[in-house]
Amino acid sequence: KNQNIKEGKGPPHIIRLVYKEVSTLTADPPDGHQGLPQRGGPHHLQVTIEGPEGTLYAGGLFSMKLLLGKDFPASPPKGYFLTKIFHRNVGANGEIWVNVLKRDWTAELGIRHVLLTIQCLLIHPNPESALNEEAGRLLLENYGEYAARARLLTEIHGGAGPTEAGRAQPSGAAASSTDPTAPGGLAGAEGPMAKKHAGERGKKLATKKKTGKKRALRRLQ
Repeated sequence: KNQNIKEGKGPPHIIRLVYKEVSTLTADPPDGHQGLPQRGGPHHLQVTIEGPEGTLYAGGLFSMKLLLGKDFPASPPKGYFLTKIFHRNVGANGEIWVNVLKRDWTAELGIRHVLLTIQCLLIHPNPESALNEEAGRLLLENYGEYAARARLLTEIHGGAGPTEAGRAQPSGAAASSTDPTAPGGLAGAEGPMAKKHAGERGKKLATKKKTGKKRALRRLQ
């Protein structure tokens, strides 16, 4: 168990510290986290984070790695998503920007705190830094498109199934197909389906009128 850490190279106090914390996390991982396999010795930890329910990443599984420097815990680890994700605080190379890995880091904080903070980042993006400039712009200017992109990548790379409930519509086309009052909808369309629906509505109205006339004649008799 944790053989890579036992055989890892590095300062003995770091190896002992990481081994102790990884052992604790393996026995009792934080909610929404799956395992902590070690790769490349005590300075390279990998974990899978579950997309939090009720977010754009729900249902997805995201692999992430933490790189611990030789001066850890005096300096914060570096975090990277290995699974492609559309998020304003995650760069093209997977680098994660979160304050706890930057200026808010203290030696007293441990790996568990880092994992929980990154998971919270999937719920509440950090408004201060946009490593993904396109995602940052869409989040502010067109949330529907931002949400659609985030869900799409979660389905493709995170393994999440399509989620119909609450799915954002990136353009007015989808809405117009179901909204008869929208431009290009059933009320304004000229296609064969629209004509078919219009014909059916006309037949129903004619039937109602005939029924009404019959009832009126019976009352007069």
